[in-house]
Amino acid sequence: QARLVESGGGLVQPGGSLRLSCTASGFSLGYFSIGWFRQVPGKEREGVSCISTRDGTTDYADSVKGRFTVSRDNAKQTVYLQMNSLKPEDTAVYYCAVNRANYYCSGFVPDDYAYWGQGTQVTVSV
Repeated sequence: QARLVESGGGLVQPGGSLRLSCTASGFSLGYFSIGWFRQVPGKEREGVSCISTRDGTTDYADSVKGRFTVSRDNAKQTVYLQMNSLKPEDTAVYYCAVNRANYYCSGFVPDDYAYWGQGTQVTVSV
């Protein structure tokens, strides 16, 4: 059964860094694109970044460009989200999911994604 598990969240001060991991099981990671999303209570889920595990192409939301970097290690079945220069507004639960519409990054419409992980909390605060 296909499954994604996020890890690496935590509490960090503004300006700090965290690296999130998204580990896949039950399917081969090299044929899909994986999206990172985040959500705060009372707000819609927001797309953050995407990577095609097939060719490595990436996409980012404007709010995180230049600060976040997505990468993948297909041999480890894992996608990473390196988050630098974190801001309080980055506080959210972060999720990863499989883009079932395309193997390449094609936007951040949540309905295009499946096999959502359970999420990992990121809190940016003094």
